[in-house]
Amino acid sequence: MLYVGLAVHFWRSRWQGALLDQPVAGLAPWERALLAIALLAHGLSLASAIFPGEGMAMRFGFAVALSMMMWLAVAFYWIESFYARMEGLQMLGLPLAAACVLLPWLAPAQHALPNADSLAFRLHFLLAMLAYSLFLLAALHAILMAVAERRLHRGRLTPLFAGLPPLLTMEALLFRLIHIAFALLTLTLLTGVLFSEHIFGKALPFNHKTVFALLSWLIFAALLIGRQRFGWRGRTALSWTLAGFAALLLAYVGSRFVLEVLLGRP
Repeated sequence: MLYVGLAVHFWRSRWQGALLDQPVAGLAPWERALLAIALLAHGLSLASAIFPGEGMAMRFGFAVALSMMMWLAVAFYWIESFYARMEGLQMLGLPLAAACVLLPWLAPAQHALPNADSLAFRLHFLLAMLAYSLFLLAALHAILMAVAERRLHRGRLTPLFAGLPPLLTMEALLFRLIHIAFALLTLTLLTGVLFSEHIFGKALPFNHKTVFALLSWLIFAALLIGRQRFGWRGRTALSWTLAGFAALLLAYVGSRFVLEVLLGRP
């Protein structure tokens, strides 16, 4: 309810309306406080979904994965908003966060994670969730940039878009997110190799999850190389960002969705 209420508030106060002489400012203290309370409640609901009871195994499925990704993405936005103007991401992220909160209740996790007590697995799991959430935030940021560019070309500016930083500044922030997320994804793959070899005796199992994870890594590597060597920017950079995130989303969330929902297997 807090996520939805804040999304409606930001829609009315930022997104709609005619261009004003004074563009909107950043988050007000009361907006920041309510968002922090929503994040706390979301985190508690995630904890109860992942650890359903004392002595029970850690459970993690596609619904919990999406919910945790969204929770971390909104948390990163909340922290980053202290240092950079990220207006507009609320309208994209908060409705998704509200929907993701309900997912573990609608589709409870049936998949018990093996070896969850292993330090190597916990490190791999943490890096993967951080990488997923930062790439999600980058994808939302890319969508916002695409909408802002389209409105700028059409001359249809609202207080929100009038208050956004220049597109070059937003693009610099996007690539900062991608650089950090790419480093985390690289560490995720490396720890995945070490964890798999330690537990199962083989470095990297060849399955669709591995294929899509490596495909995502290659897409983002190509994007960063293209940015460095050929100056990729604008729509080219946005398209590669969304393609890389789509491949990453299919790696774990997509595979768990097929197993749990389509095939009915834990």
